[in-house]
Amino acid sequence: MTQPSYIVVEGPIGVGKTTLARRLARSFGTELLLEQAEDNPFLARFYENGRAAALQTQLFFLFQRAQQIQALRQGDMFEPVRVSDFLIEKDMLFAQLTLDEHEYRLYEQVYEHLTIDAPLPDLVIYLQAPLDVLMRRIARRGRDFERHIDESYLSRVVDAYMNFFHHYTAAPLLIVNAAEIDFANGESDYQLLLERVRRVHSGRNFFNPMPIAL
Repeated sequence: MTQPSYIVVEGPIGVGKTTLARRLARSFGTELLLEQAEDNPFLARFYENGRAAALQTQLFFLFQRAQQIQALRQGDMFEPVRVSDFLIEKDMLFAQLTLDEHEYRLYEQVYEHLTIDAPLPDLVIYLQAPLDVLMRRIARRGRDFERHIDESYLSRVVDAYMNFFHHYTAAPLLIVNAAEIDFANGESDYQLLLERVRRVHSGRNFFNPMPIAL
């Protein structure tokens, strides 16, 4: 059975993409590429007052991800298996969501002048969960820079992801209902998901584990 060589886990804030990416990396014994949101010095200010720091926040993420991809390319570490918790396309998604017309025009110019040679994933795992579940998970993990995340903003993020992946055809896609899955500790669901990951080679696929009745 051929397993994917480059796996990307994506989804809205709080859905568990980094936790799942870490676990997949351990299972495959591979390098891990994380977006490192906590390194963005503008993010807390953005969550507190989006208009005050939207452009700085997006540009920082864009440069950060471009540098990460370039460093891995130069180090020839994109073999044999790798796992990431972001698509480079998410930068444009968030820019469209957060920037005004003039900021977005400037952002586009910067984006077009960057050389971002990101490899095409062999599999994208899109994690979904309801808004109330995401808000609870964000509150539970207690990151200081996330404490001002507004529910209405998160709702727009969820909608933007749904729209993006509704039209996504660049790589095989596995859509996962992550509302009831504990990727950090849930062994049975994770093993079922891992088996699906190894079997998906094309098209649009779904993983929707049923909760165990007590």
